[in-house]
Amino acid sequence: MVHGAGSFGHPQVLASRIHLGIHEKKQLVSFAEVQSWQNLLNFIITREMQKRGIPAIPIQPSAIAIVKKGKIVEMFTNVISQLLNIGMVPVLYGVPALDVEQKCSILSGDELVAYLAKELMASIVIHGTDVDGVFTKDPKRYPDARLIREITNENLQSVLQSLSESKFADVTGGMYSKIVRLVDVAKRGVKCLVVNAEKRETIYKALIGEKVLGSIINLSKS
Repeated sequence: MVHGAGSFGHPQVLASRIHLGIHEKKQLVSFAEVQSWQNLLNFIITREMQKRGIPAIPIQPSAIAIVKKGKIVEMFTNVISQLLNIGMVPVLYGVPALDVEQKCSILSGDELVAYLAKELMASIVIHGTDVDGVFTKDPKRYPDARLIREITNENLQSVLQSLSESKFADVTGGMYSKIVRLVDVAKRGVKCLVVNAEKRETIYKALIGEKVLGSIINLSKS
């Protein structure tokens, strides 16, 4: 499982500009502070999962990965696969990470999902958000926004074009960046879904193969 940063990360990153690299000494403290806040959020999430009988175990991605401009260069994933093998649920999260070119950049949850899906040979990726899937426009701003139930090779470019206005919605690229990364995964034959995680049992139903409201990315293997 991978979760995002939300209010525990994006405002602080934007204020300190550490996502653009380290250029002055005081940013080093910001780098450490944002990591600490993300650790706290991860603790809260994993603790709630544990209370419900899920063996969720925190995994700090920045401790096992090196990135270059936000892209993973190297990551020690063997520990994650071994934990999965014994029945644990590793929980990773978006964090500021060591960047070999600019000292610091954001290792986003979206980047982690795409990388791990390929490395661990996932059969399905479920992206939980706060809307019912991928829309033609931001459904929170435009009442006429339409849900795109399926993204295929035929409509992919038009979908990306419609999402481009949200490209800079946050420090990790908004819905546009999420879909771009999922497209790369889907092209490898992995089933990719975007669903509303705020709706009760939606994630559970998607995991067990039941049909749920959302968007599916269905692309031919490259």
